[in-house]
Amino acid sequence: MSDEYACVAKGKLKLKNDSDMKKKKKKHKSKDKEKEMERAYLEQISEASGSGTSGTYERKLTKAELAIKKQQEKMRNKRIMDKAQTTHKERVEKFNEHLDTLTEHFDIPKVSWTK
Repeated sequence: MSDEYACVAKGKLKLKNDSDMKKKKKKHKSKDKEKEMERAYLEQISEASGSGTSGTYERKLTKAELAIKKQQEKMRNKRIMDKAQTTHKERVEKFNEHLDTLTEHFDIPKVSWTK
């Protein structure tokens, strides 16, 4: 009877992805990232305050793109002014009036059949 179980593998089963799960990820030091970000920020400031174009290429916008940007800015300003003119209380009253005009179709129906 012991001969029957001689070729049985003992231990846990190994799955294909089992070896990938045991690998540990490397920890990155946050200090290096902070220094790198600070260095990049200082470079941007020096480029902005330095001479005009230091070998960098700036893309010029076409007439159509400029017109679109102007129109978007105008619409954004209009929306801001419209929202700034009404107070919160007025907006709540307007919303309540809108809810009053809705039909009963949008009401939540009662669940109970007895009442």
